[in-house]
Amino acid sequence: MTEKITGGLADFAADDVARAGGKGANLGELVRHGFPVPPGVVLTTSAYAALLADTGLGRRLDRLLESGSDGSTIRDECARTAMPERIRAEISAAYASLGAGPVAVRSSGTAEDLAGAAFAGQHDTYLNVLGEDAVLAAVTDCWASLWTDRAIAYRKREGIAPGKAAIAVVIQKMVPADTAGVMFSANPVTGERGDIVVDASPGLGEAVVSGRVTPEHYVLDGSGRVRAFTPGGREVAIRAAAGGGTQEYAARESTGPALTRQQLTELARLARRVQDHFGRPQDMEWAIAGGRLYLLQARPMTALPPQPPRLSRFQRLVGPFFVEMFQERPYPLDVSGWMQRGILAMLHGMAGSVGIVFPSVAQILPEEDGVVIRMVPPVPRPTLRVLGAPVSLARRARQFDPARWTEDPRFAAFLENVRRLGGGEPKLLSWREVIALADGAFDAMRGITELRKSYLPGVAVPVLKLRVMLLLLGKSRLASALIAGAETRTSQANRALEALAERVRSSPSLERAFTGLRPGELLEQLGHNQEFREFDAAFRAFLAEYGHRETVSVVLSSTPTWSDAPEVVLGLITAMLGERRAAADQTGVALAELSRHPALRFEPLRRHLLSVVDAAKAGMAFREDSHFYATMVLPPLRRALLELGRRLCAAGVLADPEEVHHLRYEELAAITDPGALPPSERERYRRLVLDRAAKRRELDGIPLLDPAVLFRQGRRPPGVLVSGVPASRGQATGKARIIRGPAEFGLLRSGEVLVCPYTNPSWTPLFQRAAAVVVDAGGIGSHAAIVAREYGIPAVMGTGSGTSLLRNGDLVRVDGSTGRVFPATAREL
Repeated sequence: MTEKITGGLADFAADDVARAGGKGANLGELVRHGFPVPPGVVLTTSAYAALLADTGLGRRLDRLLESGSDGSTIRDECARTAMPERIRAEISAAYASLGAGPVAVRSSGTAEDLAGAAFAGQHDTYLNVLGEDAVLAAVTDCWASLWTDRAIAYRKREGIAPGKAAIAVVIQKMVPADTAGVMFSANPVTGERGDIVVDASPGLGEAVVSGRVTPEHYVLDGSGRVRAFTPGGREVAIRAAAGGGTQEYAARESTGPALTRQQLTELARLARRVQDHFGRPQDMEWAIAGGRLYLLQARPMTALPPQPPRLSRFQRLVGPFFVEMFQERPYPLDVSGWMQRGILAMLHGMAGSVGIVFPSVAQILPEEDGVVIRMVPPVPRPTLRVLGAPVSLARRARQFDPARWTEDPRFAAFLENVRRLGGGEPKLLSWREVIALADGAFDAMRGITELRKSYLPGVAVPVLKLRVMLLLLGKSRLASALIAGAETRTSQANRALEALAERVRSSPSLERAFTGLRPGELLEQLGHNQEFREFDAAFRAFLAEYGHRETVSVVLSSTPTWSDAPEVVLGLITAMLGERRAAADQTGVALAELSRHPALRFEPLRRHLLSVVDAAKAGMAFREDSHFYATMVLPPLRRALLELGRRLCAAGVLADPEEVHHLRYEELAAITDPGALPPSERERYRRLVLDRAAKRRELDGIPLLDPAVLFRQGRRPPGVLVSGVPASRGQATGKARIIRGPAEFGLLRSGEVLVCPYTNPSWTPLFQRAAAVVVDAGGIGSHAAIVAREYGIPAVMGTGSGTSLLRNGDLVRVDGSTGRVFPATAREL
């Protein structure tokens, strides 16, 4: 081996990760551009490769990995392997070049300190290493730390093959810090890009990084002015020990902040410079020694929430509608496929028909590293054509009656397109033909778009007329109740589910299976138990009719339909087995109250008002049913996309067909034959998938739009547990049941209060058993509110935090008239 295996930090730049590892490459980049980094050298990955090749360690590690040995066994093997003499000599020379004094020896993995994969704490660092032998031992230990159990597990999660693991080592002059800590150029908790957050403590920064102390916590603005300060605990101070290594000392009592105003200003300036250089928010380690500031490490911030939005009044108005649709983060294939070419294309077409420009998908769902980071409620922009909209809307309202929309020839053509799509078998088609099948699904969706453009004006006009008439009669509050209960395909599906539940109730063995087995186990029993054959046939017939319904959101093609996840439907049936609560007839009560109005003694007015109510109900039915039929496009589309994923698996690009959702539709369409992809292209697609998957994991738990931003509540009155938007009148008492998604449908019991983050049409059967509904998102016109009024149960929408403030089993009283949830007692049940 003749290649030089060490180099000064300045010999490396940000794109030298393969040689210097993430830490070494970042530090080299910083040194090159004049940042205050302590002098250091990098022992490159070539040294580690030489160790594996020259000593036979590589072959031994391969055998250990193939046999499933744990990290401890692999590290022991590394420790027993003598370091080749040439590597020892280069390390010794490098150490001498730094003055042969105390140094920090830091691992620098090739997958470390990168965007989306920080590997924080996965590999080892040794501080205040003194003497040549100690440095050589520390380097060996850094190499071995590539095989800690935690690092092995982390690489597996990031999709990094064991054979591709490599590591460099950074050796730097030790900084005898008086004060040290970490710094973020954006707020890691709130996502605020205008904040700089500093944690500091006396002594070495190890005390802060390891969590041994409660650090002083500063939130600064861009110039270093303090926005917030929290004193530290100063439990201990870690300092360099005289003979090498570190030692903990009892920290002196605080006499004030550890950092001066000038030092905070200098830190803030440094944070902004580093962020500007790398072009993204940075996580940094720093130290101050003898009044001088040093930068010890910089890496991209991971798991950083998006910048908190500043919403207009209009965005707050429309936001609940979009929050309901975007409860899960869309995949790249969702955004570039079904949304851009299907759902949002429909919204663009509808808005354009009245002279309004609807924002692009990129404006609504901005991305970072190819992954959606947030949802921005859209603000449509009117054009001059909007001046002619009233005439256009009035013409369409007269021409197209929503009560007769299924008689339109375009509806029959849509159904025929869906039938033709469903008849194709993707496995028998070429790659280009499967892409054409997906394109056909997007084209079919245009049929629903055209129907909605024609018939939605006929929905708005009677609703507006009804509200005006009720306003004149002084009965505005009855509007929502009067148009609830329209006959829809969703209500028909709910009755069909009720019929399935009745079959279960009539069979003791079936009821025992439903109440005693998990949905997955139950599904297997239905397919194999002859006793359940009749029910299984009825269940399959139900899925054939209604199985195209979405389980999570109509905007996502990545989530399963009812047919894809029949256990969700079995969970709904299980939830319906309890005693059925008699639904309050809100429409009947509202009609009775309206009929008592003196003005309605005038028969022509009475007939006209009732006809307007019927027309408004027909309009609501059109809105719901056109949604129902639009989802018929999802099954053939999903089959096509998953077939593309299956073929990419066979070509070695993907590990699982579902990973296809990490790719964009245009990236899939650019492929002509996955089996013929050159190795470089296969690796490029594979890297895209792994990087985007890592970015999604970073964002786990971060909502696309925090409901609290939309539904800001003032101070809750005494005794109120949760408050929100009153959406369906009445009061009800019951035990709270938190249902976070379709997989938990079977947990709801009759008479419980359904508490959930959102709803969509697939949730409606639960409303037949719930005593009341409390929802984090949504408003008075949202799906949950409409269905709650239909079933006559109280509903509180837009609580922002109902699922986090309430607990399963809490006894609560829901007041849907005031939008408040109170604690209750058993006597109130």
